[in-house]
Amino acid sequence: MGDGSNRWPAVHRLDAASLFRLALEKAPAGTRLHGTGEEGVLIREVATVIGRRLNLPGVSKSKEEADEHFGWMAHFVAADMPASSALTRERFGWRPTHVSLIADLESGTYFKRH
Repeated sequence: MGDGSNRWPAVHRLDAASLFRLALEKAPAGTRLHGTGEEGVLIREVATVIGRRLNLPGVSKSKEEADEHFGWMAHFVAADMPASSALTRERFGWRPTHVSLIADLESGTYFKRH
């Protein structure tokens, strides 16, 4: 939507799983943890990789076009949601080690036909 400069936080599922385990084992009850491997991936980059992998053109949409195209999901596509896991990392020593969202999408795993 627009120039695609809005950002989404991302974390690899295996890094998220290790954080959940760490939380269960070491975090006091009621602790809030924030697990992001990447603070903000540009939605434009996500859309570009997905379009290339599916052999579809990447296009920008106005808010009105996006509302029509994505329906109820348009709000999420348009959101700019940078987030940090700095406090979680500092307090619990959690460190994401797996590939970034873009690298994961580029690997092609999500686009294989079974």
